[in-house]
Amino acid sequence: MIDANSKSLKLAGSVLVALQFGLISWHLALAASAILQGRIPLGTWLLGVAAVALAVWTLRHNRMGNFNIHPAPKTGGVLVTSGPYRWIRHPMYTTVLMGAAALAWMSGTALAWLVWAALAVVLFVKLTMEERWLQEQYASYDAYFRVISSDSALTRTADSDV
Repeated sequence: MIDANSKSLKLAGSVLVALQFGLISWHLALAASAILQGRIPLGTWLLGVAAVALAVWTLRHNRMGNFNIHPAPKTGGVLVTSGPYRWIRHPMYTTVLMGAAALAWMSGTALAWLVWAALAVVLFVKLTMEERWLQEQYASYDAYFRVISSDSALTRTADSDV
């Protein structure tokens, strides 16, 4: 069992959150001149709008107060399997990667794409840690994980239960 209250695991989760925000800030810094000069390609706009739309849809199903930015699940939280969670296990991480990709595209540098890759690695480590804790906190998480990971997840009807 992985103890979400372990000091070393809490510290590791906090380091991952700090890295996540540091890499996002780096993306913003790299894209700042393009933004200030109004050099924003149409594809970047579309990717950014898609990221915001996914974030809004996600927050309509997983309301503030039900989740942490830290990978440890919120005490007393509820497992959400509706909305984007029907098809994507971690839609907010997907949103972050989409938004960061839009910023990397906008900056147009190889460094920005390396920063994006580093962010993807940080989020992968963070979600791996989070999934272990979700399995401990929610008895139904394993079944949800299996369903969402299977190819049949794309063919489920809108009214089916996870």
